[in-house]
Amino acid sequence: MPTVVLDGEHLSLEDVERVAGGEARVRISAAARAGMNHSRDLVRKVLGSREVVYGINTGFGALCQVVIEPGQISRLQRNLVVSHAAGVGRPLPVPVVRAMMLLRANVLAKGYSGVRPKVAEHLVAMINAGLHPVVPAQGSVGASGDLAPLAHMTLTMLGLGQAELNGRRLSAARALKRIGLSPLTLEAKEGLALTNGTAFMAAVGTLATWQAENLACVADVAGALSLEALHGTPRAFDARIHDVRPHPRQVECAAFMRQLLTGSTFTR
Repeated sequence: MPTVVLDGEHLSLEDVERVAGGEARVRISAAARAGMNHSRDLVRKVLGSREVVYGINTGFGALCQVVIEPGQISRLQRNLVVSHAAGVGRPLPVPVVRAMMLLRANVLAKGYSGVRPKVAEHLVAMINAGLHPVVPAQGSVGASGDLAPLAHMTLTMLGLGQAELNGRRLSAARALKRIGLSPLTLEAKEGLALTNGTAFMAAVGTLATWQAENLACVADVAGALSLEALHGTPRAFDARIHDVRPHPRQVECAAFMRQLLTGSTFTR
């Protein structure tokens, strides 16, 4: 099985589709881990200096002026996740959940979120083991990110809520135990980094884009076959015509049609 390597920079549509469909494993590059360690050191520096920085040692939103004592920071991050895991409706399809997990791990791998590499590795281990959080389809607000869907995703990482493993739904704690993972204990900034993003919207959009690309390819093939059946002419796809406009995807489509029709004995 191929492996998709996350570095925060080079994830492709095809990569997301393959992982979403369970056709590729995932790992995080060594360079990405180094970057995450560097940004995590900055968070530790803030905590050591007692400097007040939003999201690290303060409350959130309207409570941004409330300074959190060191002994309560981990609890705050956990509470942030639990309080936002309030989605409703049917569970999202597994491919969407896998794509969401992958995209969030890739953002963390970029190295600017201030989380430990362990957090991203936890997500990757769940993906590779086929452990999928049960994420309700309704509840995303979009403004500050997909707070509810990502909170449900993170809930499973903490051993809370429900998960799916090998097609069966069970408690997240049992699911993690079965794949040899311990529940994650969040530290400063990590609950915020996992939930404040648009990985759900990006997952849905990415998979829809990939499907549209495939449909467009099928349409081109059907068009080429129809042209042959009608003994039509490929001159309408002459590169010079399409270069005049020029609409990039139209140029690509015409080039693909010429490729499909090369050597045809049915066209005029």
